[in-house]
Amino acid sequence: MDVKPDSLHWKDAYKLMIGSILPRPIAFVSTADEYGTANLAPFSFFTAISAEPMMICFSPMRKGSDGSKKDTLVNIEKTKEFVINIVSESIAGQMNRCAAEFEPEVDEFDHCGLTKAKSKTVVPPRVKESMVHLECELHDVLHFGEHAGSGSLVIGKVKHIHVEDALFYEGKIDSAKLNPIGRLAGHMYTKPMTDTFEIVRR
Repeated sequence: MDVKPDSLHWKDAYKLMIGSILPRPIAFVSTADEYGTANLAPFSFFTAISAEPMMICFSPMRKGSDGSKKDTLVNIEKTKEFVINIVSESIAGQMNRCAAEFEPEVDEFDHCGLTKAKSKTVVPPRVKESMVHLECELHDVLHFGEHAGSGSLVIGKVKHIHVEDALFYEGKIDSAKLNPIGRLAGHMYTKPMTDTFEIVRR
């Protein structure tokens, strides 16, 4: 099977991407608007860029309904700050509820039963129930289209990291205790720590 992306409707192209680029880590992104109203939403187009400087990125797609920017992106462009909260299995249900499209004035923390924790260096709150938080300032944002199916690349510089004490040892994170989940296609997720294997680099 050979497929030319330009010949596909964006929804069909999206299905091919999420069915082959997996598992994907989840960036549970908390932001605040200029009035201080918190917003919380998950994004599975998320990865690291570099360690020095410590940079991460995630990609919020435009709304499939009308091609408008999602509240997360609007807030980041206005305030230049956000927090990446790492998703463990214990908060998977709340994370999923935050994926719905809410009106901008809705505080997803309250709606989805999660607790705000004060951040150290940025205004947006952390998710207390998350065990790892990356407080970020916006470095750059690149836009790729302004229609449904298009998206943006948000690049952030990590200003502060918070890790639960129980996870941290010898400068590393105990991944088994973190128990992260990953995104697959459709409604499926994976628990990567339940079935692992080791390959030593040569």
